Amino acid sequence: MKSIIKFVLAITLLMSMPSFSWAKTRLVVNCFWPPKHFMCRSILPTWIKWVEEATEGRVTGIIPPKSLAPPPEQWNSVVKGVADVAPQFNGLVQNRIQGPLVAMNMFIGSDDAPAMSQALWETHLKYFPDEFQGVKYLSGWVITPGLIWSQTDEPILSVAELAKRKIWTLPGPPARLLKSIGSNPVAGPAVQANEIISRKVVDGFIVLSPNSVDVFQLAPYTKSGTVFKKGMYTTSFSLLMNEDKWNGISKKDQEAIMAVSGSKFGRMASQHWVDRDGGSLKKITKDGKIKMYEAPAEFENELKKQAAKITAGWIKKAGSKGIDSKAALDFYIKRVNELSK
Repeated sequence: MKSIIKFVLAITLLMSMPSFSWAKTRLVVNCFWPPKHFMCRSILPTWIKWVEEATEGRVTGIIPPKSLAPPPEQWNSVVKGVADVAPQFNGLVQNRIQGPLVAMNMFIGSDDAPAMSQALWETHLKYFPDEFQGVKYLSGWVITPGLIWSQTDEPILSVAELAKRKIWTLPGPPARLLKSIGSNPVAGPAVQANEIISRKVVDGFIVLSPNSVDVFQLAPYTKSGTVFKKGMYTTSFSLLMNEDKWNGISKKDQEAIMAVSGSKFGRMASQHWVDRDGGSLKKITKDGKIKMYEAPAEFENELKKQAAKITAGWIKKAGSKGIDSKAALDFYIKRVNELSK
């Protein structure tokens, strides 16, 4: 808390100095991941650098030393002006948006996260360009697919085994899938997964990638992982800006910012997850304490059948919001397949 207060005071002092130029816009860019996470250390700093270069220094940015709001409150923090820019996990704002959740339907993606990010941006432009109300939607991205992880000596290789477990997962389609097979999910943001998993409140967790297992220090509590031939599930995020802040930027600089946001930022952000996943998998399995298994075909097919029902629910709900959701889903899948390496 003290570091945040110091940060706010520093910004206030800076703005009161005679040399401060009101022609220069300084963006407070929040990062809700741990401070050492590559989102805070690399991805968002890269975007800030791109913005500064594209606007010839007229728009700059700074990242607070700690998050100004918890993960579920990123959207609200932007609307209220607590932060000018913030990433938002779309699974936590399903009451506000449906379009970007297209990428979070299960068993429809690929292992190529940048391709999925590009496809998501194109789908946004074509099918739900005006869905974000009260904020400026700068970009969206998709990360690498997550796996199924067991905290007991018994790997999770069947629907029956998964159903009898108490499982941590992300909110949205994975939680609904678990409920549909009779499991007892504990859902929450990934940054809070360690608190639940380390205390052994659950005996397994799903849809986190190897990098997340590494970054959130979950390996000590994990015995095995189950890999699917087709990515089970992936997560989509949005990069949001305060509307008043956006409207205070010149048209020229708005165009410059969007030129380095959109699909360019999305592909860059998702590539960071790709680059780290392979190394993370080697790291967490090198001592042999975590064993990796391929999902049996029967297990994968049964989950796909259940997932199709969840997807049908999304189509209906997104359709009720005025989105041509079936066409959006078909377009997204088509573009993912075309763009994937």
